[in-house]
Amino acid sequence: MKIMKFLSLATLVLLVVSCNKTGVTKKPIKTELDSVSYAIGLDVARNVKASFDEFDTELFIQGFVNASDSTDILMDQAQAQKVVQTYFQNKQKADAEKAKAEGEKNKVEGEKFLSENKSKEGVQTTESGLQYIVLKEGAGEKPKATSKVKVHYHGTSINGNVFDSSVDRGEPSEFFAYQVIKGWTEGLQLMSVGSKYKFFIPQELAYGAFPRQ
Repeated sequence: MKIMKFLSLATLVLLVVSCNKTGVTKKPIKTELDSVSYAIGLDVARNVKASFDEFDTELFIQGFVNASDSTDILMDQAQAQKVVQTYFQNKQKADAEKAKAEGEKNKVEGEKFLSENKSKEGVQTTESGLQYIVLKEGAGEKPKATSKVKVHYHGTSINGNVFDSSVDRGEPSEFFAYQVIKGWTEGLQLMSVGSKYKFFIPQELAYGAFPRQ
């Protein structure tokens, strides 16, 4: 369980550090309390690192020490909480704008790729816009959306980067056809058991504007 879900001054002061002029000193772990103290420090620091792109460790420690001895405090608790809240609000706004721009870029690139790809030899296109190439046609039955299938696959972005692969894991995946992305649900129903197809899936039939990396 994560000890820190939300950053606040009350949570930040949980970090246990020992400081001198050269920074944090090394102290051996001897007791259960030592272990707990160190574990809390690790957990808080990892969460802080995950929450902030840039972080001033010295000021973090300074804030902890100031709060611990109640001296030289540069802002009260309400101010500190407001600072953190405002930071995350601004970060969320910036991330949303960045995501929107990235989504628009992905859409343009994806549409260009599919437009050029559809005229290539062997490529077939369904009414939904799903494109595919039959690499090997099987002789078994075709599954329905409610069927449970067992498949080996590579999932790649248009630049060829593999983001998921049962082949690399060395074990085929089993699932109901309706449990995956729309393009795959549709594509699986085209395949007879024993087939091997290559699909080119539009973003609206896959993960939307944000493909897996």
